[in-house]
Amino acid sequence: MISKQEILNASILIVDDQEANVILLEQMLREVGYTCISFTMDPYAVCELYRKKRYDLILLDLQMPGMDGFQVMEGLKEIDSDGYLPVLVITAQPGHKLRALAAGAKDFVAKPFDLVEVQTRIHNMLEVRLLYKRLENYNKELEQTVLERTAELRVSEARYHRLTELSSDWYWEQDENGYFTKIFGPVLEMLGIKIDDALGSIRDDQGARWNEAEREILEAKLVGRRPFLDFVFTRTNPDGELQYLMVSGEPMYDSSGRFTGYRGIGKDVTETIRKLPD
Repeated sequence: MISKQEILNASILIVDDQEANVILLEQMLREVGYTCISFTMDPYAVCELYRKKRYDLILLDLQMPGMDGFQVMEGLKEIDSDGYLPVLVITAQPGHKLRALAAGAKDFVAKPFDLVEVQTRIHNMLEVRLLYKRLENYNKELEQTVLERTAELRVSEARYHRLTELSSDWYWEQDENGYFTKIFGPVLEMLGIKIDDALGSIRDDQGARWNEAEREILEAKLVGRRPFLDFVFTRTNPDGELQYLMVSGEPMYDSSGRFTGYRGIGKDVTETIRKLPD
C-alpha cells in the first residue's frame, strides 16, 4: 500500500491562467500537508516542465488563452505515449468533462471548487498514480533481474563446458530422438567414427566391434531417461585391441518439464584399466 506520507510528498503541478485559482489551489494543498507543489500560468510551458520533472499529478485548467487544456494533453501524450497520463482537469463547463476523459484525463473537478471534493479526488488519484509507478518500477527491476540471471546462466554454462572439457575427453548432447547435436573434444578421431550429417547419429568408420550386451544396457538407460555415472563399455578395434570407454550422462528438460534430450561426458579409460591389478 501507499503510505499517507508518500502521497503528501508527491510532486504536483498546477496549471491555470488565473492567478486567484493558482493561489487557492496551492493554499488548499499546503494546508492538508502536500509539500512538493509547482505552478505555471503559461500553458505553453507545461510539456517542457513535465518532460523535466515527470510530475505525479497535473491539475490542468481547460479554458486558457492561446493553448487550451485539450491541446496541452495532446502534447503530454506525445511525451508519455505508452504511460499513465497523470492529469486531473479543472473545468466550469459540464460538457467538457466527458471530452476531457476521452482525451486522456484521469479525473476532473468542477468550478467553483468544492474543497473537500478536490482534496478527495487529488488524494485518490495520487494513490493510483503512485501504485502505477511502483508497479512500473517493479517490472523494470524484474526485467533487469531476468537479464542478469540470463547472463549468469550463460557464464555458468560456459564454465560447466570448460570443466567437462578438462575432466573428460569429450562432451556430448543428444536431442529427444537420440541424435547427437553437440560433441566437444577429440572423440571422433579417438574412436574412428563419423557423424551422419543427415541423421545426427554416429556410425563406425573402421569396422570395430562393440560389446552388444553393454550397449543394450546403456541404451536402456537412455530410453528410460535415467541418469548414469561412470558407465564403462568396451569395443574391439580392427587390430584386435580392446578399448574401454567410460561415459556419464543426465536427461535434460525445458522449463515446462518436457524432455529435450541428454548431455554428458566421456573418456577413454583403456590405459587406466590395463594398469589395474588382475
